[in-house]
Amino acid sequence: MVKIRATELQYQEVFEQKLVAANSNLKRDRIRVSIKQTGNSLQLRATLPLKPGDCQRSGKEKKQYDLSLGIPANLEGLKTAIEESYELGKLIARQTFEWNEKYLGVKSRDKKEIKTIGELLDNFEENYYKTRQKTITSQNTFANYTSVIKRSFPTKTLAIKNNFEQIINTSQGNKKNELIAVTSVLIKTFQLDFTLDVKRDGVTPAFREIPDDEKITHSFELFEKFAFNRKNTNICEETDTWQMWRWVYGMLATFGLRPRELFVQPDINWWISPQNIDNTWKVNKDTKTGYREVIPFVPEWVELFDLKNPQPLKILDKKVAKIASVHSINWMRRDISRWFRKVGIEFQPYDLRHACAIRSHLQGIPIKAAADNLGHTVDEHTKTYQRWFGIENRKKAFGDVISQKALIEVQKNEILALRMESERLKLEVERLKFQKNS
Repeated sequence: MVKIRATELQYQEVFEQKLVAANSNLKRDRIRVSIKQTGNSLQLRATLPLKPGDCQRSGKEKKQYDLSLGIPANLEGLKTAIEESYELGKLIARQTFEWNEKYLGVKSRDKKEIKTIGELLDNFEENYYKTRQKTITSQNTFANYTSVIKRSFPTKTLAIKNNFEQIINTSQGNKKNELIAVTSVLIKTFQLDFTLDVKRDGVTPAFREIPDDEKITHSFELFEKFAFNRKNTNICEETDTWQMWRWVYGMLATFGLRPRELFVQPDINWWISPQNIDNTWKVNKDTKTGYREVIPFVPEWVELFDLKNPQPLKILDKKVAKIASVHSINWMRRDISRWFRKVGIEFQPYDLRHACAIRSHLQGIPIKAAADNLGHTVDEHTKTYQRWFGIENRKKAFGDVISQKALIEVQKNEILALRMESERLKLEVERLKFQKNS
């Protein structure tokens, strides 16, 4: 929801800039019409002949009106509003303007036919991308929205306030909150004439024990053990596929990547390039938070996990070549969890990312640097390591601080002793000089 809100704010800022530019252009072209936003709609403002039945106490025959033509307040709607402004401007300039159904805003024309949820879904994609760019990230988000709607709402149900609320209120916790978020997107996309009167549930995250470095390195070995034991089974899966999934595990552990950041157009050439002396991984621009170059949180794991071995990289390259859509990437992402369970790993793929967030704090890496490396906001990064820090990590953090303080005290005492010894030697030198001169 934080990401959705941030995207909406960014979109609104772009929209407002284009609205200001549109009005500047109208003024420059001497079009006596301006565009204004009222709520979720755009209106045309112009001084026009009096509307039928209207009058002016001053006796003037013209008045300023805001015309509602049912134009939505989005980028596509703004294009329409600009076209309508020029058309209205011509009528005003030629003095041929007449009040008709279009400009009077006849009520019967504004009534919207109530559609079923299924009918909305048929046009959901087209309307959704009127206000968004079509990228791998937005396609993944849209696919998730569609999946939730199809799973949760009967397609033949009318898309009205009461029906949505009844279904949402049958769920609790994260499920309910997810339905509220997705339904809100649907309402906004189709500009349905209602808002939801439902409250989000307060949810306490379930306890998760984030693996320490020892458990992470031990779990890496489970892939090879699984492959060895599988030789005596009748599994017909590709013999060497486990090597790629072990490589994926090692990359997640070392860099704290999101799983899909390994599958969206991976820059394998850079990864194995001799010029890549810092062993950085380049995340593609079409992923969740855009392009970034990631530094390993544990540089020695690159060698320990043999992450530049060409064999798993060849398998990865073949797999990625078959990816035709965002759905294929989602299947790859789900396969990671399946392989974790298959080889006997006791934690989730995303726990490796959380482990990197916590480790960066224990390493003393500045929060901004660690957050940028993970593709987090500073706020999200702080929440992550605070939420999953755990008693063992607290003990370690306290122990490290106490050890550092103890070391500082030892060093202070050593410095004091050296200063005292230096003063003693100076006095000794002065005494010897005095004896010599006398």
